[in-house]
Amino acid sequence: MLLACLNGDRGRDSHPDVPLSPTELAADAARCAGLGVGAVHVHPRTADGVESLRPADIADAVVAIRAAVPGLPVGVSTGAWIEPDPLARAAAVGAWTVLPDFASVNAHEPGAEAVARALHERGVMVEAGLWTVPAVEAYRGWRVPVGRVLVECMAPSSESALAEAAAMLDALAPSGHGGHLDAGLDTGSPVLLHAEGAGVWVVLAEAVRRGLDTRIGLEDTLRLPDGSLARDNAALVAAAVALGAG
Repeated sequence: MLLACLNGDRGRDSHPDVPLSPTELAADAARCAGLGVGAVHVHPRTADGVESLRPADIADAVVAIRAAVPGLPVGVSTGAWIEPDPLARAAAVGAWTVLPDFASVNAHEPGAEAVARALHERGVMVEAGLWTVPAVEAYRGWRVPVGRVLVECMAPSSESALAEAAAMLDALAPSGHGGHLDAGLDTGSPVLLHAEGAGVWVVLAEAVRRGLDTRIGLEDTLRLPDGSLARDNAALVAAAVALGAG
């Protein structure tokens, strides 16, 4: 499965065509769905462009995308930078009036399991975001069902991103398998492998090689595999499909 991550925390200062409003997110989701993505991940905004977990902002983005692309799964972020107080994050989830299909929770953040539990109790599929090997260990202690595990490589170079990916996959693998038997990853849930920044394309290729889910979009990179600036999310998705993703 190829997932499109449409905006993240980026603003117009990062890229002139990063989608922010519900209308823009819906249009981008439709273009990416036409190229074969299986889901979209978005960071809804307030009217002035600030990332938000408020019920109205979540609802506006999710409703707009579903109207444009019926049946396309829509996910959102619950990152601590959006709302630093974990109790407030969990409370925000409890107040949502329109539910996304899934939401990511970063395992290393304070209160992550409580936020995941709030999502699960609302019937929203939980994605466990794992950025480091210690985060893998934190995730193993969760008592909340998880629908997808995100192995997310944040390293500043292609080489270190690949090493980071291998280390986290190794930590997820059953004892004695050394991370090499990808079908035997010890998660009980599908694994989506991706990177942000310089390692995006080599890690995407590694995900394809291993037969894992992956993602692409302006949240993760502004650049195409040849280093040129991507026109938009659709250009990034088309490049990922050409490399065998999806």
